Amino acid sequence: MEFFDIVFDVPMPQTFTYCVDSATKGEAGVGKRVMAPFGRRELVGYIIAEQDHAPTGIDTDRIRSIRRVVDAAPIFDSQTIALAHWLSAFYFCSLGEAFATMIPSGRRATSSRVFTINDNEISDTALELSDEQERALKVIIAPQAPLPHPPIALNETTPSLAPPPMFYLYGITGSGKTEVFLRAAQTMLDAGKSVIYLVPEIALTHQTAEAIGKRFGALATTLHSGMTPSARFTEWTRIIRGEARIIVGPRSAVFAPARDLGLIVIDEEHDGSYKSGSVPRYHARQVAMRRCSAEGARLLMGSATPSLEAWKLMEDKVITRLELTRRLSGGSLPEVRPVNLLHTEGCLTKELKEEIRKTAHMGRQTILFLNRRGFAYFYHCPACGYELTCKNCSVSLTWHRDRNQALCHYCGHQETPPLACPQCGSLTAGYAGFGTEMIEDEVRRAFPDLRIRRVDADSTSVKGSLQETLELFKAHCFDILLGTQMVAKGLNFPGVRLVGVVLADSGLHLPDFRAVERVFSLIVQVAGRSGRYFPDGKVIVQTYRPEDPSIASACALDVAGFFKAELAQRKMLGFPPYTRLIRFTIRGKDEQRANTAISRLGSIIAPLLPSGAEMLGPAECPISIIAQNHRRQILIRGKSMSTLHGATRAILAAYERGKDSRVYLEVDVDPVSLL
Repeated sequence: MEFFDIVFDVPMPQTFTYCVDSATKGEAGVGKRVMAPFGRRELVGYIIAEQDHAPTGIDTDRIRSIRRVVDAAPIFDSQTIALAHWLSAFYFCSLGEAFATMIPSGRRATSSRVFTINDNEISDTALELSDEQERALKVIIAPQAPLPHPPIALNETTPSLAPPPMFYLYGITGSGKTEVFLRAAQTMLDAGKSVIYLVPEIALTHQTAEAIGKRFGALATTLHSGMTPSARFTEWTRIIRGEARIIVGPRSAVFAPARDLGLIVIDEEHDGSYKSGSVPRYHARQVAMRRCSAEGARLLMGSATPSLEAWKLMEDKVITRLELTRRLSGGSLPEVRPVNLLHTEGCLTKELKEEIRKTAHMGRQTILFLNRRGFAYFYHCPACGYELTCKNCSVSLTWHRDRNQALCHYCGHQETPPLACPQCGSLTAGYAGFGTEMIEDEVRRAFPDLRIRRVDADSTSVKGSLQETLELFKAHCFDILLGTQMVAKGLNFPGVRLVGVVLADSGLHLPDFRAVERVFSLIVQVAGRSGRYFPDGKVIVQTYRPEDPSIASACALDVAGFFKAELAQRKMLGFPPYTRLIRFTIRGKDEQRANTAISRLGSIIAPLLPSGAEMLGPAECPISIIAQNHRRQILIRGKSMSTLHGATRAILAAYERGKDSRVYLEVDVDPVSLL
């Protein structure tokens, strides 16, 4: 009789034993998905091992049978199983939750997508490299000493592996990083190996994938959540068969079953979207490091504004830094000018309006950037101090004027904004602050003759609308592109002369130690959209605090200077990259239960902390309520992740005994946001 160890997408750490009946005999096998009874439900399970006898002490008559085998052939192998074990152990999730994240859910084959649209940044034929690019490529593709890769036992969840060869292409925007990435990829493909090419956003996936498809043809494919499950599964099986050997996608593409993996590229490495916000809370950079170590591949990252963690590793010579210092398409770094918003009527300063008009007269284009959607975001009564907040979350409701609704951007709650203060009846109450809708309104009034398009989560909700807008802007079908951070990342528009940062201070004062780094990076990145093909690029940075060090450094495009100062600050305060963090978050509908649970958790953590580690909290999360869930947090901080990890295992084991089932505990290893 055949027995199989199966895991399910449930937060339970164990595997479950099933047998086969006459209907499924001969079909089940390791690496396949099955439908199997689980309690009163029938769930998708993943076969990770086969046994020739039942577990000791279990009556074979009580072992349930697999209902149906989903896959005709295995869709994951021993390497995938080993990676899932590591993912489960490192990020404190169940093995089944790890598999559910890694493996696509579809099963019906569909026709593959053919990429035919070329991009201005990526040529369909290899371009001549500059001396800087040539030197960088030689270092990346140089023969490496073979790494020791002992077989990984499936029950060994955290085997010690040698670090992989890691390279960082640090270069200004428009300096040709992408071409170096593609040349390195070509070298790997020529050697019969596969390449995973990660980009931070689905919008950039389309742009990059279509260009890579033009360059590499049928060898290229994409994997991302915007595809239908059946389409993702089709491409997954093409990758398994070795038909697709260069895989493009956002963070989840790091799990692609690439055969003979030779290289993983992480473009715009600094971007926060590489960190998952749900279980398992993995970071694609850490998973990429793990895969490269286990499979003998190389890791190549790149950005104009590296993450502080990557910068520190470059300073420590753990990552090889390769620099590109000049733009290659006739452009030069733009002139960046901070402008004080104080005493400005409306949202646009006189200086920014003048440059918009001048740019239009030259037949060129403008990008306006504001990382806040909606029309206005803060309802306040000056008479009594009343603020309009979400009934489910501890955040203000943002007014969206086009639908006359006050909307919560966390839980989706919406209501009609009041005509007078609900608390005192004052007619002086109203909305303040500005979002992209208000900027669009002011720009249309100031420049009625110019063509404007807004790009944010509200205006691009229809599938394909974002890609259409970007293509139209590239074709110069309108003059001004106004948007949130969608317009700040990796996009390349030859006609852009002017970039206006409408409010640089947005996000600067969030209660998160990474807030300053994010603001700096966004300003530098969006400034990089200007002057890529002509040496007359202009950037106007509007701010209420032009003297702030992060804004001043961003306007000077002084990446090294900013990182030096920020690293000194982080070292003094004891925050990453000088320490590691694990965050425990309690959430529950009942406030008292949440408070009781976090207090109990704190009492468990205190005696279990390893030497040199410390506990921060318990405390309310900065956003203390989301979707009617009260949120409390504790951070543990130390210099060694291995000691924090060991302590966390003991903490979770103690917490599970007698826990309140009506509150939920989230564990986040190396959190990128503390909100």
